[in-house]
Amino acid sequence: MSTARSMRRSKAFNLANLLTYGRLVAVPAVVGLLFWPEDHWSRWFALAVFALAAITDYFDGYIARTFAQQSALGRMLDPIADKLLVAACLLMLVADKTIQGWHIWAALVILCREILVSGLREFLAELKVGVPVSRVAKWKTTFQLLALGFLIAGPAGDTVLPGNTMIGLGLLWGSAILTLYTGWDYLRTGIHHLIDEG
Repeated sequence: MSTARSMRRSKAFNLANLLTYGRLVAVPAVVGLLFWPEDHWSRWFALAVFALAAITDYFDGYIARTFAQQSALGRMLDPIADKLLVAACLLMLVADKTIQGWHIWAALVILCREILVSGLREFLAELKVGVPVSRVAKWKTTFQLLALGFLIAGPAGDTVLPGNTMIGLGLLWGSAILTLYTGWDYLRTGIHHLIDEG
């Protein structure tokens, strides 16, 4: 019994999961730094924390697959960490008016899709139906992270790279379009199983 408990503990604290925990901790750190959007140094620090968190998004999955560190806990927390990071950053960027006007619609599309997909994943999991991550979904994630990186830098980034914020907004719309496409894929799968269940 103690052996089984120690094995579960070792899986909970393997390197892949530690990187996921780090991404969860990064969420309040980035949010806290973005409470001072006029302070350029605060934005740069927020960008640094966000960039480290985004990098772990790739490495935790890679390490889990390569070194057989996959676990139920990691599979549950990984998408939660991703969605919390993206949602929190979008909300803060709307609040500080880095994202405003029509661009808020792109942020809403991304947020609504994340909620929809989370609900569909939970429903499909109950039916023991797995939904593999497509290549387009990976591109969507890349676009989202790049867009948020440019937008977190915001006005501070504009002083180094003129048009930085506009690049971020363009990437945001690109990720919103990819988000709609991948969201429709998930929805179509969910509807198919809903009809079969009904």
